Amino acid sequence: MKVAFYTLGCKVNAYETEVAINKFKNRGYEIVPFSDLSDIYIINTCSVTNTSDSKSRKEIRNAIKRNKNAVVAVMGCYSQVNSKEVSDIDGVSIVIGNKDKSKIVDIVEEYIKNNKKINRIYDLNNIEFENMVLDKFENHTRAFVKIQDGCNNFCSYCIIPYTRGNIRSKDKDIVVKEIKTLTDNGYKEVVLTGIHTGHYGQDLKNYDFSDLLLELEKIDKLERIRISSIEITELNDKFLSVLKNSKKIVDHIHIPLQSGCDKILKLMNRKYDMNYFINKIETIRKIRPSIAITTDVIVGFPGETNEDFNITKENIKKIKFAELHVFPFSKREGTRAASMKNQIDGNIKKDRVKELLNISNDLKEQYYKQFIGKTLPVLTEVMSNDLVVGHLSNYGKVLFKGNKSDLNKIINVKLISYDNGIFNAEKVENKITC
Repeated sequence: MKVAFYTLGCKVNAYETEVAINKFKNRGYEIVPFSDLSDIYIINTCSVTNTSDSKSRKEIRNAIKRNKNAVVAVMGCYSQVNSKEVSDIDGVSIVIGNKDKSKIVDIVEEYIKNNKKINRIYDLNNIEFENMVLDKFENHTRAFVKIQDGCNNFCSYCIIPYTRGNIRSKDKDIVVKEIKTLTDNGYKEVVLTGIHTGHYGQDLKNYDFSDLLLELEKIDKLERIRISSIEITELNDKFLSVLKNSKKIVDHIHIPLQSGCDKILKLMNRKYDMNYFINKIETIRKIRPSIAITTDVIVGFPGETNEDFNITKENIKKIKFAELHVFPFSKREGTRAASMKNQIDGNIKKDRVKELLNISNDLKEQYYKQFIGKTLPVLTEVMSNDLVVGHLSNYGKVLFKGNKSDLNKIINVKLISYDNGIFNAEKVENKITC
């Protein structure tokens, strides 16, 4: 039988879908593109914004339209918080949330056997980590490894604590074994991911995220450790010491800001103010002067005035992020921000998004152009015609002339120019590490 997958949202979802793909393959199923006619469709949904919900519904309906006789299984955040809405879509066969994703093959086969609709939605408070492991990550040179799930922060705008439940961590020995297996299979970079990655270990005894990083540093074949995202409040002295001494943590760190205005940060129920944030960034740059620091920003939060937005802009310029991911505030029912007064007009949000994206483009160019003329290692990934495509440690994208023998290696290149977000480079011969 044929199975097709569609994944929305974050790296955690991407990892969980990859686990499902491997399980179906191991059971003898044929994996086909989502656009193909398939016997089974698996949609791994997202619910971080209203747009995410809409995209999830669209892909569910696309699958049903493609083959009205197919088994359509919907899992993930959207189905976790809107299970009835998903279940009521005519043609949906299976609805599960963010538990039992690792059992998706068994659940599908149960449906095929009984031809009876399955709904499995659980309360995600006080549950254990659902262990999943991968030994390969299809069509990727870097591998994602999910080490953590859940969030206890309850930011006033965010639905994720309700879709993902309590903080829970993967056993450290399972993490280390999984990453050793991935590196034995040729992966040189691992991206540590979770819903709240820096909170790894809060539910473990005398073991935290920094301890895990120190453990991973010992894996010989692992050349790069990338952290998908980490909160500014999690960058304690222990972590900063690991960052300072690590030979494997890359020169890029993603730290969500969300707003550059203290008034809005307080309304958001964030756990810091701008003075704390800026001081911590300055400390990081003393340790790693050339590190790329990227961030997330929400604009149009309820009560955000033009003055508040201008304060955010000035602080973003002051911090000199390497890039911004900008989102308009999305009202999520069930969160405190949804019922706040002074909701912002949609057109104002659009204008503010556009303005910050323009600032982001300028900051990105300023940051990356400082590396022109330098020789740096690039992890090579794919070929495009006669050009090799890869990424630097600071996540700068690089193109250089090469061949297939250059792929999946860390190769030193000289950066010649930077245009439209991409470095043009030349390979430096006889300086290759495998």
